[in-house]
Order: sequence, then C-alpha cells, then structure tokens
Amino acid sequence: MDQKIYGKGRVLRGELTVPGDKSISHRALMLSALTEGETRIRGFLYGADCISTIRCLREMGVSIESREGESGAELLLRGVGLRGLRAPERILDCGNSGTTMRLLSGLLSAQCFDSVLSGDESIRRRPMGRVIRPLTEMGADIFSERGDGRAPLHIHGRALRGISYESPLASAQVKSAILLAGLYAEGESRVIEPGLSRDHSERMLRSLGVPIESRTLSDGRTEIRLRPVEHLASFPNPLFIPGDISSAAYFLTAALIVPGSELLLRNVGTNPTRDGILEVYRSMGGDISSERNRIIAGEEVSDLRVRHSKLHGTTISGALIPRLIDELPVIAAAAAAAEGETLIRDAADLRQKESDRISAVAEGLRALGVSVEEREDGMRILGQGEKLSLREAEIDSRGDHRIAMSFAVLGLLEEPGSFLRIHGSDCIGISYPDFFSDFEKIC
Repeated sequence: MDQKIYGKGRVLRGELTVPGDKSISHRALMLSALTEGETRIRGFLYGADCISTIRCLREMGVSIESREGESGAELLLRGVGLRGLRAPERILDCGNSGTTMRLLSGLLSAQCFDSVLSGDESIRRRPMGRVIRPLTEMGADIFSERGDGRAPLHIHGRALRGISYESPLASAQVKSAILLAGLYAEGESRVIEPGLSRDHSERMLRSLGVPIESRTLSDGRTEIRLRPVEHLASFPNPLFIPGDISSAAYFLTAALIVPGSELLLRNVGTNPTRDGILEVYRSMGGDISSERNRIIAGEEVSDLRVRHSKLHGTTISGALIPRLIDELPVIAAAAAAAEGETLIRDAADLRQKESDRISAVAEGLRALGVSVEEREDGMRILGQGEKLSLREAEIDSRGDHRIAMSFAVLGLLEEPGSFLRIHGSDCIGISYPDFFSDFEKIC
C-alpha cells in the first residue's frame, strides 16, 4: 500500500494517547505465561509484532484472549508456570518480530522439548548469532538451519548453566534472552554490557520475585546478576502498560517542526533507559515539558507537552545511542528541519534492523533534497532550518515501519500542493496500526 502525505498548512493541535509500549507488551506476555494464574493486561499493543508473540505462546499451550473489562479492552492470559509450556506442533512463526525470536530463543533453550523459530523474509535476514553465542555458552543446543547465524533456528531444549557474559554491545534483546534462560539455569547468570540498555526485563523480573541485581561498574559498564527460581510470583492485576515513547516520537517530532503546533501526549513511558529522544530534542532547543510524572507498574510515566520550536543541530553518539536507537530515523527527519549540522555516530546497529536504516534514511533524505552524508556507523545531516524546501518525492519504506512513519512526519513540510508518496506504508501496522488515523485526529 502507498500513502500520500500532503504539505504545509497542516497544524497539529490537541491531545493524544499513543499505543502501549511494544517492548513491555512482549515481556508482559512471556513472563505472564510463566506465572501461575491469570494476568489481566491493559494498554497492550495490538501490533503485528506483539501478535506474533501471542501466536507463539498459544502454540505452546498458553490461553490468551481479548475481552472488554470494566475499564475498557484488556488481554486475559492464563499462565502455565515456569515448566508448563508444551511442545509446539509446528514451526513457531515470529513474523517480523526480532524481539519475539531473540527472547523466545532464551526461554526455549531451557525447555524439555524441541522447537523451531522462523518468520518472514525480513526476519530471516537479521542476525541471530548475537543470542546464539551466549546461549550456547550456557549449554544450549541451538543452531541456524542455514549455518549463517540467521533463522530458521532449531532449538533442542536441555539443562543450562549460568555464565558470566560480556556483551560486545548494549542490547536489551541479548540481555533478556540470557536472563530468561537464566531463570532455569544452574547457578547465577551474569551479563555485563558496555552501557545500560533498556531495563524493562529487569524491572518485570524483580516485580515477580526473581533475585536480580543491577549496578554500574567503576569503568561505566553495567552488570546484571540473576539467580534461578522455582516459580514466579504473580503480576499485580491488572498490569498496566504505558504508552510507547517510540510511537510518541513521531508526534513529538511533528509538533516540533510544524509551525504553530502544540500537542499533549498522555501516559507516555519515560523510563530513563528509553528517554534519550527527550534529552536530544531539548538539547536542540525543543520545547518539551513533562507533566503529571508518576510510576505505573514500576515504570516512569509522564504527559508530554510539546510546542513548535526552532531547532538547531547536535551530535548524538556514545552511551546515548542505546537510549534512542529506535528513534534515530525520526530524529534524522527532525535534523533535516533543524538549523546546522547534526552528526549521528556509534549507531552501526541501525544497519541490522528491519532494514538498513542508515541507508534507507540517507536515500530518502537525498530524494527530498536534504544534504546528507552516509557513514558506516551513522550519518551527517546538514539541516536548513526555516529555509528548508522539500522536493516532491517517492520514498521506499523497505518494509520498515520506522522508516515509513519517519518520512510521513517529514512529509508535513512539503510545499503546498506537493506531496510525498511512501511505498509499502502498510508495514506501519507492525507497531502502530492506527498511526494515520491518529494523525488525522490532531491535524
């Protein structure tokens, strides 16, 4: 499906509640499945990626149903306990979800049955060696069918042992795969990261009574230690999932760059391991204020008020990258509308996402007439500020939801009468099925 985005004259006003956090939704499903009893989940993201996790868990005997509760729609999940999953009768289809595949790799490595994880063409191109290596060190029998470190992955469940693993990159998916396997392993599991990646897994495991500790080492690295358990406590009922800051990022950006705009985004998760975009935009001169700061289900939540601002360029690198890795494509769009140079470094992992996001963003910006230099680990963007004049163009989303949404935002700055056409925009349903209808509510 193609989507046309028309140009200037659209001002964003009003308030919006974005969908539930994708990362938290995945983890809520998997960990609720390992508890005993029922968990009611509110704010769950009904995007294609999270539905892939539902599908895989159902294949292993977990009852999951949608229903209307007293306060609106909720997901009802009946847990089977730590050792209650059953052998799937078919290949587990992870769709386009890297989170589903990598986290389930850790969980399934310790089960008493065999399984196969696969997915769509895109997921079969993404590297899985980063989880295969540490899980193999734990004693897992897991291998790539094609021998290239990519799916399909064959897993022969067996007893595991705890390890001390020094991860070469700060990756919440790698860390979470090890921690899930560590629930079953003999002895302590220890993960050391070069920086702090998103910590939703640690927070959830801690709330379920798992002995888990996190600390910052003297050299700035992060250490997480986990000891195995016999069973998991229950989540509080209902379990609330805050709005996804990665989804809010598109509306934050749109309001900042479209003159006359002001938005209030409600119930946005502002976990410190995820709020790097707020730090960057404020450093660029963005007018973003946090209101009604509170804690819901162990996660920081805020209402974010954002107003149009004259942005200037900045440098984004180092320890900040893991805190905004998913938001970098839309930050690049904001950089095109900012005054001066923006430099993105240390983000080579963008090339291993649903698409090569460095290449996709650079290609799209060039098509619009923006000066951009593609680099191996990022890009240099020369923004034109108020002088920005975008060419009418066609953008290939490459089947990547974050590329499609990022250019939809930038398309709001097209000249009157011009439009930007996004090819393959239906991929947005992976994380934000109501993206375009939500835009219409506030334009």
